[in-house]
Amino acid sequence: MPESLSGISAVTPDWSREKLNGWWVPSKQLLKSIRSYQKWKKVGGLIGRIASAFNVIEYRFWSVVCASDIPLNCQIEGGLLLTHPNGVVIHPSAQIGPNCLILQQVTITEGVKIEGHVDIGAGAKIIRPVTIGEHAKIGANAVVLQDVPPGKTAVGIPAKII
Repeated sequence: MPESLSGISAVTPDWSREKLNGWWVPSKQLLKSIRSYQKWKKVGGLIGRIASAFNVIEYRFWSVVCASDIPLNCQIEGGLLLTHPNGVVIHPSAQIGPNCLILQQVTITEGVKIEGHVDIGAGAKIIRPVTIGEHAKIGANAVVLQDVPPGKTAVGIPAKII
């Protein structure tokens, strides 16, 4: 199931979703600083160290502005939308697929694998090592303790598949 009814791919990142459309777009600036840091760390050498050090400063600024905890070494594929990034906490070992949407106050813990084009509602908590399938939706304030199959919706505390 590579594409949903909305036409958004769960496999190919849509980088235009992360494109800056102004300087004061904190969520996109935060993602830009994380991606730049990861790019320069791979380059290495003196220039890579200097550029990545600059990106750390930039990252810390935007992390404070966004009031979020998304680590520099996170595993996030392209096209992520953080509409309101305040309070978002992502563990460094969590994997987030392409073209996902994460709203405010979301917590994603260690060992979580989120596949492509998953929408996660405000206040949702994914607190066990689970897999969220492509095009799935997690409802607001849901507490996910089990895998969510592709295309399904999970809501409630604890989350149930509907």
